[in-house]
Amino acid sequence: MKENRKAHTSRIPGALKSDGSEMGLIKIHENVISSIVRKAACSVNGVIRIAGSPLVDNIAEIIGNRRIGDRSIAININGDTVAIEVKVNIAYGTHLPTVAANVQSAIMREVEKMTGMTVTNVNVIVQELDTEEREDEI
Repeated sequence: MKENRKAHTSRIPGALKSDGSEMGLIKIHENVISSIVRKAACSVNGVIRIAGSPLVDNIAEIIGNRRIGDRSIAININGDTVAIEVKVNIAYGTHLPTVAANVQSAIMREVEKMTGMTVTNVNVIVQELDTEEREDEI
């Protein structure tokens, strides 16, 4: 089965020999961008976690299968640009537009800083509100 994942190929400034010949290609796989998105989003105050089924995500983490948990993150690479969609769970009682805007900024900043790609847009979908009482009710 052929993998249908995309990788970003870029010439990084300074990656050329002084005689002008290329040293080679640099490829950034969408799984790497997905990891950056996950860490950036979860670093924002008010974000509880990336959305998804806690049971499935926990099992995926235990067995080391990141692809199951990454279904809440969509990456669309087009040349040197990338569009991102991420589903998050946010803490109840927070101002949702502010938290979502902070998620957009954090993701855009980190992806551009770490990959050199241009982020065209970051769509944030607030999937659920998480509360502490919710765990007590179960």
